[in-house]
Amino acid sequence: MLIRIPKGWEIPDAARYNNFYEFSSDKDDVYLKVEKFSVRPWTIEISGLVEKPITFDPDDLLRLMPMEERLYRHRCVEAWAMAVPWTGFPMKAFIDTVRPLSKARFIRFTTFHPARRSNPFTWNAPWPYTEGLTMEEAVNPLTMLVTGIYGHPLPKQHGAPLRLVVPWKYGYKSIKSIVRIEFTEQRPRTFWNTVIPEEYDFPANVNPEVPHPRWSQATEKMIGTGERRPTLLYNGYEKYVAHLYA
Repeated sequence: MLIRIPKGWEIPDAARYNNFYEFSSDKDDVYLKVEKFSVRPWTIEISGLVEKPITFDPDDLLRLMPMEERLYRHRCVEAWAMAVPWTGFPMKAFIDTVRPLSKARFIRFTTFHPARRSNPFTWNAPWPYTEGLTMEEAVNPLTMLVTGIYGHPLPKQHGAPLRLVVPWKYGYKSIKSIVRIEFTEQRPRTFWNTVIPEEYDFPANVNPEVPHPRWSQATEKMIGTGERRPTLLYNGYEKYVAHLYA
């Protein structure tokens, strides 16, 4: 059953507190600055080590994939957190559909280039935004490609029309507004690991014992209530993913 936003509810905290640097460095105004950005038409290119490279329309994926809703913890590397009901499909179902070659060991995700916007906010960085997973992480049952939130289609500030969700990793791994998914043999370069490698590593697993160079990761602040809670290893999903890092 989908979770619906009650009538008359103001824009929820989840909709107005977002990181999306293609639009703004300020979390509180992203939902305003995405208003004129168009997410239709949109295409998603599947390339690299696959049997047959293909380009999808997001609506084609909706018809092909087994849609479901899951409530996941979401944890930002900046130490804020919330619980989010996502709608989408398992990444493994997508991988089974596109049939990567046996040599594929990683997946590289790319979002749109800021130049696609008429008035982009940008800073000197290696655009477009990219992220990556190992194949083992990608086929884990928790990993999702997401098209909706709170029982509604994904808003632009959340990465419409398609984003990644990897709930045991810090939020920056869950790349938004995907335009390309590439299967590779070598570990791909990723945005934050390239810009500030001493602060952001490739795995980006939630771990209270490993502080960020500028702040502790031992606790997290819940968006909406301000409550402080202890950070859980792998964001509470240890029994499902710890074997990936043994």
